[in-house]
Amino acid sequence: MTVAIRVIPCLDVDGGRVVKGVNFVDLGDVGDPVEMAHLYDTEGADELTFLDISASSDGRATTLEVVGRTAEEVFVPLTVGGGVRSAEDVATLLRAGADKVGVNTAAVERPALIGEISRRFGAQVLVLSVDARRVRPGDEPTPSGYEVTTHGGRRGTGRDAIEWVSHAAEAGVGEILLNSIDTDGTKDGFDLEMIAAVRAAVDVPLIASGGAGKAEHFVAAVRAGADAVLAASVFHFGWMRVGEVKDALREAGFPVR
Repeated sequence: MTVAIRVIPCLDVDGGRVVKGVNFVDLGDVGDPVEMAHLYDTEGADELTFLDISASSDGRATTLEVVGRTAEEVFVPLTVGGGVRSAEDVATLLRAGADKVGVNTAAVERPALIGEISRRFGAQVLVLSVDARRVRPGDEPTPSGYEVTTHGGRRGTGRDAIEWVSHAAEAGVGEILLNSIDTDGTKDGFDLEMIAAVRAAVDVPLIASGGAGKAEHFVAAVRAGADAVLAASVFHFGWMRVGEVKDALREAGFPVR
């Protein structure tokens, strides 16, 4: 059975508002997360992803309230990430209404967290969010040429991105959200080489993120190996609708819901 390709709008939430920038910087306010989530649900989004990008303790309280209101409004799976440091944090978000929870920085700093969450809640609940970039001139090279970053893309780790996703898949993540920092917000297309490299390394579902600007970019990402495609700016600013992306995928021969 062929699994349908999922189209996922992403809401980067800071202080209870949706924000968006380019290459993870210069963030501007784009709207109310509950209103936007409701719109995407009615447009046929397959899932929604919330990323609490400030993830401070006060931000967490705001996010829980927003997650709860959103879960009441929408009928598609909701993934929430940002500031998750323990299995208890996962439990809190699931109680608030999340269906899946994303981890990033805390898992890089303490990889045992992956197994702890997966054993307690099941792999299907756990999404590993990987903020990766091409190794820059002067940086320590990695085998794949890609490195993992943490703290919202602000800190390089020197850790090879492909090695990291391979380890995480074995440790029990159910899905990988691959964010390209180099292409984020550029509208020039996804990092297809990085998608293909991750696809060759792991069998778990792969969500491609970062760089969508037109419908054919989504098609190219799926051809490169993505099982789902995620975008923010193109949907938030109305440059493209969820249905247009699905139409393009369908025309290219890929099954969609």
